[in-house]
Amino acid sequence: METNPTPMSPELPVLAEIERRILWLSTLIVHHANHVRPNPDGVKVGGHQASSASVVSILTALYFGFLKAGDRISMKPHASPAFHAIQYLLGRLPQSALTQLREFHGLQAYPSRTKDIDPVDFSTGSVGFGAVAPAFAALANDYLLSRGGGAAQPRRFVAIVGDAELDEGNVWEALMDESLSGLSNVLWIVDLNRQSLDRVVPGIRVSRLRKLFSEIGWRVLEVKYGRRLQAAFARPGGEALRQRIDDMANEQYQAIIRLPGAELRAQLCDVEKKKDAASIARALKDVSDADLPGVIADLGGHDMEELLGALNEFDQKPDRPTVLFAYTIKGWHLPFAGHPLNHSMLLNTEQTEALRDELGVPADDEWASFAPNSPAGQVCAAAAERLREPDDQPAALPTPVIPVSVVGAFSDTTSTQDMFGRILTRLADDAALREYIVTTSPDVSISTSLAGWINKTGVYAPHEAIDYETETQRLMRWSQRPTGQHIELGISEMNLFTLLGMLGLSAELCGQTLVPIGTVYDPFICRGLDALIYSLYSGSKFIFAGTPSGVTLSREGGAHQSTITPSIGVELPLLQMYEPAYGQELEWILLDAIGRCFDRKHGLSTYLRLTTRPVDQKPFKAAQARLGADVLR
Repeated sequence: METNPTPMSPELPVLAEIERRILWLSTLIVHHANHVRPNPDGVKVGGHQASSASVVSILTALYFGFLKAGDRISMKPHASPAFHAIQYLLGRLPQSALTQLREFHGLQAYPSRTKDIDPVDFSTGSVGFGAVAPAFAALANDYLLSRGGGAAQPRRFVAIVGDAELDEGNVWEALMDESLSGLSNVLWIVDLNRQSLDRVVPGIRVSRLRKLFSEIGWRVLEVKYGRRLQAAFARPGGEALRQRIDDMANEQYQAIIRLPGAELRAQLCDVEKKKDAASIARALKDVSDADLPGVIADLGGHDMEELLGALNEFDQKPDRPTVLFAYTIKGWHLPFAGHPLNHSMLLNTEQTEALRDELGVPADDEWASFAPNSPAGQVCAAAAERLREPDDQPAALPTPVIPVSVVGAFSDTTSTQDMFGRILTRLADDAALREYIVTTSPDVSISTSLAGWINKTGVYAPHEAIDYETETQRLMRWSQRPTGQHIELGISEMNLFTLLGMLGLSAELCGQTLVPIGTVYDPFICRGLDALIYSLYSGSKFIFAGTPSGVTLSREGGAHQSTITPSIGVELPLLQMYEPAYGQELEWILLDAIGRCFDRKHGLSTYLRLTTRPVDQKPFKAAQARLGADVLR
């Protein structure tokens, strides 16, 4: 299906009106939950007004000037009130839901795929995954497109990321993985407000971040200053003013923008070189003290024209992953803008009423959207229609018949790890079912018995790679091509479980079901536990084999002994854990788990604990002959 083109931008004054309403509604959602809604037990409600205000300009540009049907977006966790406000303006959320933030069965504190009633593409409560999940989802989409057919179509994957989130190690594990380097449909927008939960991020770190992204192979875009501040830079002496602000530590900048105009002017001109001080004063001489704080705080992440220009630049050159650094003010347009402790600050009733009046919201209709015939109402309606998923999407491939058995005869002595490899190798001969299966592993494919499957299906790569090996009678053929069905990762269990999670949501995010099967050294499941929990919480369906489990490799030392993984498998919700002893038992479990991946409503993920120790199969064969397969199953 041909995707609709990126929309023409509405008039900037109309976007500014929508932007102000999103700011107001996101602030009111939190205010109502804390100060208006009855709270008889006195339990903290909280919410993040400052974090929402930080991104209202970015979200306005995205939803009302850039996004189109089929795009998938990941929201900065603490900006959920702004996200819900937009869904309300688009007609996707009833007004009554806005009063239920953090209420039982109400809007979630952080966007949730499984709990929120408005359409959430990616759960983002676990910091850092909101960035990497869309990238791995984009990989899943590219994988489906390379195979052709079905309902997969080109999509863009956008993540709104707080700059403090980039501290998360899983972000850099993902960025360093070669599997993501060839993506062209990924855009990260970094909300560069230079604040975290407890502090202003020290120093000037963004230059290092730009360099890191660039060296990894990402395209780096930036919206740093708004047009008012750019106009000051263009005046005589403006270059000295630009240099003064560029060289300023984050802590100092966040402090001075809250000063009265006269004090702010004096601070800006307080430099060693008198020539520079005179130049700065000259650049600002026509800016009144009343206007000066607003001019100095005029950053690109709040300038609609700058944002739309950067988004258009991304769209014109979709040749690699892109990161856009958007400079913003945390708490923008609120009384505590830029305050180092504003993360959990809340407006009181008087401040909220003053903000309402300033933004032009009627006092007798605080939850108002826009009249349908107003310019803003028409832009919202047009955006809702543009973002609506089309009814004529290509049909998904039919659900295949899951076979009762694929191996047939079993040897008298075998290990479950060896049997796992044999089952997958036979599944590669099932033409109907094979098309759905994709395997992945963090650089342990051969040692976890995936060699037979890989020999038959190949390794996925966006472009066919030259095989330089000349040996003809190889036991392992590492053939890389777009039609391959194994995705090899670097040594990162976090990446493994994130990719499994996104492959397991391919029906919801990309339009076509996949059956993801991953393998990992069982002791190292704990390394990827956060990503595993995230993927389960998101409602994904996948299968992974932890092998060798238990102490079956005890001679290699403690690093290869599983100790607590059985409890992980038992305790995690939405996960079935099995530790089979017999080959036939494993085959039944694995085929049943494959079938569950097709059940979008009630499907579960499956964890198989496998061993390398051979087990005598004769007792199971005898029981099967005596009782019958149906009874044993």
